[in-house]
Amino acid sequence: MMIGGARVRLNGWQQAAVAMGSAIGALMDPRRADLIAALGETTGKPAFERVLERMKKSPEGQAILLDRPRVISARVGHAWDMPANTFGAAYAKFMGSRNFSPDDRPPVRFMETDELAYVAMRAREVHDFWHTLFSLPTNLIGESALKVIEFEQMFLPMCLLSVIGGTARFSEKQRALFFQHYFPWATRAGMQCTDLMCIYYEQHFHEDLDDVRKKWGIVPAPPPRQ
Repeated sequence: MMIGGARVRLNGWQQAAVAMGSAIGALMDPRRADLIAALGETTGKPAFERVLERMKKSPEGQAILLDRPRVISARVGHAWDMPANTFGAAYAKFMGSRNFSPDDRPPVRFMETDELAYVAMRAREVHDFWHTLFSLPTNLIGESALKVIEFEQMFLPMCLLSVIGGTARFSEKQRALFFQHYFPWATRAGMQCTDLMCIYYEQHFHEDLDDVRKKWGIVPAPPPRQ
């Protein structure tokens, strides 16, 4: 199954050029999801290979690789019909309150194999599940905190660069809040939770939100101290 649009094969120099250009562009404008995606793909092959091997050793990971579920409206729309206490309903509320669509993710273009392309796309598409589970906002502080967790889970260079780029744009007050409150929590949260890439989230939509958090060792972000 082809993931997203047509993939582009790059030699070493081309890959470095795309990575450099994407990094510069993403640092200048962190809202450019396409540049962040390209940076993740061109610098993240070893990390995605490690994730793939972990998924092959996990029962749920194996099921994901076999079924190759996509987080798109046609496949996750039933979350909007789930009871209020469920993980599915929490995800639907997160998306609806921000007018987000699961169909907005850019396609994978620079992965060499279909298998790695799927893993890269899966990591991209479950991002909003993680926002929901960790109770993180989508502002610059929330995104930076989630990138800390993603780095600890996958060791993607892009995640580290995103944190550096994001914190460089903080005001003094935001920087203090991030490093005193969110960063220590995210460091602990990313280490103590289960392997987030080995969860078949769509099969747990019907379960209680607090129950799945407990099962997966997820501690939501505590509110900042006043």
